[in-house]
Amino acid sequence: MAKVIMIQGTMSGAGKSLMAAGLCRIMKRDGYRVAPFKSQNMALNSFVTKEGLEMGRAQVMQAEAAGLEPLVCMNPILLKPTDHTGSQVIVNGRVLGNMRAREYFAYKRRLIPDIIGAFHRLEAMADIIVIEGAGSPAEINLRENDIVNMGLAELVDAPVLLVGDIDRGGVFAQLLGTLMLLREEERMRVKGLIINKFRGDASLLDSGIEILEQKGGIPVTGVIPYMDIALEDEDSLTERFERKKRGKIDIAVIRYPRISNFTDFNVFEQIPEVSVRYVASAAALGSPDLIFLPGSKNTMNDLDWMRQNGLEEAVKEAAEKIPVCGICGGYQMLGERIIDSEGVEAGGSMAGMGLLPVTTKLLREKVRRQARGTVNRTDGIFSALAGIAYEGYEIHMGYSSGFSDDENQQEAVLVSGRNPNVCGTYVHGIFDRGAAASALVSALAEKKGIAMAGKPCADYKEYKEAQYDRLADTLSEYLDMEAVYGLLREAHIS
Repeated sequence: MAKVIMIQGTMSGAGKSLMAAGLCRIMKRDGYRVAPFKSQNMALNSFVTKEGLEMGRAQVMQAEAAGLEPLVCMNPILLKPTDHTGSQVIVNGRVLGNMRAREYFAYKRRLIPDIIGAFHRLEAMADIIVIEGAGSPAEINLRENDIVNMGLAELVDAPVLLVGDIDRGGVFAQLLGTLMLLREEERMRVKGLIINKFRGDASLLDSGIEILEQKGGIPVTGVIPYMDIALEDEDSLTERFERKKRGKIDIAVIRYPRISNFTDFNVFEQIPEVSVRYVASAAALGSPDLIFLPGSKNTMNDLDWMRQNGLEEAVKEAAEKIPVCGICGGYQMLGERIIDSEGVEAGGSMAGMGLLPVTTKLLREKVRRQARGTVNRTDGIFSALAGIAYEGYEIHMGYSSGFSDDENQQEAVLVSGRNPNVCGTYVHGIFDRGAAASALVSALAEKKGIAMAGKPCADYKEYKEAQYDRLADTLSEYLDMEAVYGLLREAHIS
């Protein structure tokens, strides 16, 4: 049986995902077979495995840190919010259906066999399993039927490290308050406290840590400095949406209410002198060099949102002068019409933006598959991508076609129309491999007649590998790994 350790947090965004990824990389480098696990994830950023199964990207990141191919058993339950009170429920990579929050709350314990089955599949291939919790274990209104925090820790008999975020303030109250709200048997599972995102002289914390350990009865296992690590963050808490700085090459991404898979644009953030801005109004759009329409969990509603706030008209006007690219839901929006005769989203049909000669038919069966090849030749600025290798995946409801009702019709990777400035694709991650992002940015710079001082962007996968090593180096220095390995050696919680 694999040894297990669980990372829980005092709140969402405390650093659980990165902490788990860092431990995975450290343990991999120490020679162990280590795998990540999160029983239930809520996110609109998702991934498709080689088997065509859907899972959350946080566990994909952790799998990469562990040197593993992402497997759906690392995240058996994925919730993709459809609105403020409902989600699409995905179990073992396949859609179970849509549920309201209260309905799912009453239902979720029926998924315990799926969780345990997935966990046992991981045990067969790992020496150590690093488990990530969700939110906070002190959300006492959600304690009943819990399957992701202390409820899961009890199911798999896991010791817990509790992470608090000092950057938001009140970290001692966070940690002690969480411990106070736990039941005694839950509190006994917490074997170490971690203070995360500290800036400044750590010795100034000494007196507070002493009191924290006295009152909490649990040792502080590490004080982790604030890390400028460029890895994927939790989509509901990302700071990317607030960035306003404009670089020599200014890329605008339309931020609709149900934006998904905006990880497609992380690669551009790594290129010097390039800025990526997330835009939610026509006034904020300005005059970028490139506009992306990203994925959407509800294409029709998000297109209607753009129509109502003036962004649709602003994008159409901009497309006369600058390149516009739609990915997945954004690609569907750029077409002539979206037809939803099966009521997958809003039902009925609606006109698209009319910038691409395609019609989308939404179907209940979700397309989930990986995709790889070379980019076809297209027009305008996007011709710079012709012949470049890509490797990504598709997640979408329905299909898009401009000249056939055959839903199995093979389309070009990049679909363009009469306007050479506009193209669309269903492939997420199309810019991550090799020179794709750099080639597009270089073409934009040439069009503007400017020189880029920075070096070309490396392969994004190689960049992320370096980031995982930086993360592991930092945790190795500031986390008591001897204590962490000591927890793994314990046969039982006591």
